[in-house]
Amino acid sequence: MAEVRLQEGEPLENALRRFKRKVQTEDIIKEVKRHSYYLKPGEKRRVKSALARKRAKKKSRKDRDSRPDRD
Repeated sequence: MAEVRLQEGEPLENALRRFKRKVQTEDIIKEVKRHSYYLKPGEKRRVKSALARKRAKKKSRKDRDSRPDRD
């Protein structure tokens, strides 16, 4: 659970910014979205494998782009 205490003399905007950053680093939003609806075990497997394929494709594209061409 993300918790931010307002420091002495700190503007509310700064505390809100710190709270948003903390929520983002703890992946609370992702967790809420994941639990917002039920996925059957088979669907969960398909989603997980699709995300793995997407990450692998992105990584291979990144590696290919960053690698210098050899002539």
